[in-house]
Amino acid sequence: MKNFTFYIVLFFSLFSIVSCRKEYERPRKYEIDLFANERKDTAQAYVMSEDEAYGISDMVVASSDISISDSSSRGKPFYIYRINSGDLLFSKRDSVISYPFQFLSNQKLNLKKEKNDSVYVFLEILKGYKSIAEMKKIKYQWLKGAPVYHLDNEKK
Repeated sequence: MKNFTFYIVLFFSLFSIVSCRKEYERPRKYEIDLFANERKDTAQAYVMSEDEAYGISDMVVASSDISISDSSSRGKPFYIYRINSGDLLFSKRDSVISYPFQFLSNQKLNLKKEKNDSVYVFLEILKGYKSIAEMKKIKYQWLKGAPVYHLDNEKK
């Protein structure tokens, strides 16, 4: 009988310890949305300023002779652009570029040209797309978030 009462006392003590544990429940009236304004603004893509794009990019080329050479819409879409001629404005690595050369972009670029307007092309080193880079000999990709700026040749 001693063992039986011992087990009963042990059972009730364990039950009381487990059942008395109460987790904190935060009342709903104290909820404050600290990021309410940011959620509304996420529909628009971030577009860099010209100076910011210059600072981040590995190469900047001004060209009026840009054409789309290839594209794929299977899986993750990408576009391959060809620059046939242009002026190297800035480069972190290469000081001379052999034309024509190609670059990859994840989005279709709005490169509408009026007369002989040049376009700034902001490029960074290609990340990913290993098989395409080897096959097409591509080293650079469009800087994500960089704007498409037109440069008037008369001002140049």
